[in-house]
Amino acid sequence: MGNCFAKPKKLSSPVMAPVSVSVPVTLAKPKKKSTAEIVPHDHHSTVRLYGTPISSHTAYIRFALQHKGVPVRFTPSISDPPLIEVGSERVSGSRESLLQYIESKFPNPPLAVKKCNGEDAKPWVVTLTALQHRSMTWHVERLLRWSEDLGARGGKKRGGCGGGIDPRVGTPKMEVKKFNRSYSQLLELMLEHAQMEERVLFPILNSADPGICKAANEEHARHLPIMNGIKEDIKSIGVLDNGSPAYLEAFSNLSKRLKTLLEHCKEHFVEEEIQVLPYIEATELSKPKQRRVLEQSLDVMQGTHSRLFNFFLEGLLPLDAMQYLDLVAMCHDEERMSSMLQMIEETNNL
Repeated sequence: MGNCFAKPKKLSSPVMAPVSVSVPVTLAKPKKKSTAEIVPHDHHSTVRLYGTPISSHTAYIRFALQHKGVPVRFTPSISDPPLIEVGSERVSGSRESLLQYIESKFPNPPLAVKKCNGEDAKPWVVTLTALQHRSMTWHVERLLRWSEDLGARGGKKRGGCGGGIDPRVGTPKMEVKKFNRSYSQLLELMLEHAQMEERVLFPILNSADPGICKAANEEHARHLPIMNGIKEDIKSIGVLDNGSPAYLEAFSNLSKRLKTLLEHCKEHFVEEEIQVLPYIEATELSKPKQRRVLEQSLDVMQGTHSRLFNFFLEGLLPLDAMQYLDLVAMCHDEERMSSMLQMIEETNNL
């Protein structure tokens, strides 16, 4: 698991490749074709991508290029479908044809795209839930490493590459505030995810076997005291003197709680995916019913799929992010999709 806008490693770097916005490029709208159309071009470059920022087609191709680990410069334009520029070649076409071109140009790592379509064995909401588990796990792991680093430094500033202070991180007080904001986002994501399961998935399970639903609800209640305790620990650290014994002890307690939360989450997610979610598959939901359940799930998680979407995607690998976009796009809600993609673009232009 890792950052969806980077190579498939666990990273906490900002999402999205560098964005060129100083001189927006306006391109003639290419005709849609079933195969990629290669147009000779004189300008030499690495990889440039032109497209509509709030287009799922454009976002999908950006994820694919990031998965390949190639340098990408994205320039917002009115090009739809998007256009890729590699050296003297310009390529435009359908999503499938562009993915084929990317695969042929950059064969490693392979682009084994998982598609969410009518032939999938698993219900769409099961896949949605599993992907959310991966993002939340990644974020808890990141916060645990972050808290351990802060505690080890004992209130000292983080050093830069040249041996001095790294100004991008800020003072220890500023870093604690960033930590608190990141945890608050994770907490909202986890609570919305739990509500989604309780309001949408568990009623389906309850109709099949009430015992399963009761046990799953009880498991959710176990996490709340830990999550609330972490919130209180972070608040207390914010008012303590940097490097004081109380400060160091507070960070030690915080790291312990985060480690406990991580262990509980991993155990809980594995249990759900092995012992609970398969019962959703056993209900044999029709495709129309699957679509309604998917839409209901997205509706419950309003914050996650609006202001927290960028944060959520940080916890996914590029291929997982592409699959998640597939699921959202299946609801045929262009306004929802545009809003989510606009959130990514605005965040990366800050």
